[in-house]
Amino acid sequence: MKLSNRRCPALPPRSAFAGFRFPPEVIVVAVRWYLRYNLSYRDVEELLLERGVEVDHVTVFRWVQRFTQLLADAARFCRHAPGDRWFVDETYVKVGGVWRYVYHAVDQYGQVIDVLVSVRRDAAAARRFFRRALVTLKVTPTEVVTDAAQVYPAVLDELVPSAWHHVERYANNRIEADHGQLKHRLRPMRGLHTDHSAQTIITGHAFMQNLRRCHYELGVDAPRGLRIAAAFTELAAAI
Repeated sequence: MKLSNRRCPALPPRSAFAGFRFPPEVIVVAVRWYLRYNLSYRDVEELLLERGVEVDHVTVFRWVQRFTQLLADAARFCRHAPGDRWFVDETYVKVGGVWRYVYHAVDQYGQVIDVLVSVRRDAAAARRFFRRALVTLKVTPTEVVTDAAQVYPAVLDELVPSAWHHVERYANNRIEADHGQLKHRLRPMRGLHTDHSAQTIITGHAFMQNLRRCHYELGVDAPRGLRIAAAFTELAAAI
């Protein structure tokens, strides 16, 4: 698998943790636990209290919303280059009691390309998803595997005309398994209340999946069982 030539970022002049009452180590471990394990915010509150840290579950929620995207963005500089075969599919989740669609793509190595929460399942949403992925990763796939949704051929002809669009029954079993893991992770939560919070949590889940599958040059010197913790420590220093 190819690696990105980009180097990990240097320390910014001002830490993202400046102004917070709790030290970065506590904030990062709370965010990591929430993204990694099937925990609610109250579960994280209880685990921190057992370790002598008294923090409200609402504060944990605010940490997750604030730092998940910052950590994921910092990790992009250490990310492996994605493969050239993309498997794209949609699933659905409830947000504020209303169904939302989640566009989701992985490559042939299991790396999550991107995720997008959308109000609708239509050509505009598919176009927005692909544009976001192409601009963020600056990689063009040679093959895209989708279901038989009618919106995909025109969108792919417009945005990635050189790619072979492959439609085949059961070809997306790989990504369907990822959908199942996402639903499993969302189950302990007491619902997603806004589109913004849903996008943050689902982005964080995808980020954690990529970390667990070793798609980043982070924590590489740590024992395998401690690699994610080491990766979060490195990223905390970068934001």
